[in-house]
Amino acid sequence: MVQIGQYNKLKVAEMSQFGAFLDGGNLGNILLPNRYVTSDLKPGQEIQVFIYLDSEDRLVASTEQPLITVGQFGYLKVNDVSNVGAFLDWGLPKDLLVPFREQKVRMVEGNSYLVFVYLDDETKRIVASAKIEKFLDNVSHNYQPGDKVDLIIAGATELGYKAIINQTHLGLIYKDQTHEPPETGQKVPGYIVRIREDEKIDLSLSPIGAGGIDDNVEQLREKLTQNNGFLPLTDSSSPEEIRLLLKMSKKAFKKAVGSLYKQKKIVLEKDGIRAQEA
Repeated sequence: MVQIGQYNKLKVAEMSQFGAFLDGGNLGNILLPNRYVTSDLKPGQEIQVFIYLDSEDRLVASTEQPLITVGQFGYLKVNDVSNVGAFLDWGLPKDLLVPFREQKVRMVEGNSYLVFVYLDDETKRIVASAKIEKFLDNVSHNYQPGDKVDLIIAGATELGYKAIINQTHLGLIYKDQTHEPPETGQKVPGYIVRIREDEKIDLSLSPIGAGGIDDNVEQLREKLTQNNGFLPLTDSSSPEEIRLLLKMSKKAFKKAVGSLYKQKKIVLEKDGIRAQEA
């Protein structure tokens, strides 16, 4: 069954002066325009294509790859705004519509926004929505602390940064879990820190547990070596000072210091940390 807004592997039914007609099953033949047809394409051959609706709402196939497909979140730029909504650049000849009713704030040409792409049940058109929360599932999941996940940064809050987990759930990265502010729309690997009683998910951009601590310990040791065995950082140093020197959060810094201190690799002085001579 052909899925609109997705990649499909379809068989060439026939060639014509307009391109190749692909067998779309119950949806009939679907045109692959000449600009996508290669000289070796023949009837009976299978080809992977993306299926969407053209400017006249006709099903059409393309070998181009959109930036996101139906069922995905992405950070897209507004190409134009009209009386029906905003049109986003998603990498295909026909821009992606965000109707006014699906905008949190009126979108502005040239700006980029985080959106979800879906197939409208009534019109069967591919559209996008900036009201991403209604497309997220924050109940059914089986994440475990330490799991590595794919994140899309969804925006800043007073506590930290919201992030979409594996294109499905929403979680929170606390400010002390970041060494520099991530940008909205940025795709980054992340880690599950904990699942709270209310099913909300806490995240980190660094591995948690021993593996993450070891990485920070090594980074601290290297920085001490580069600075003649001394760093002007203490327990009262600000998170900003620590990020500037070490590119890690204050929480990660304190754990790394504690680990090296227990190993008797450093001495804690009034104005900083000094490497312990062997």
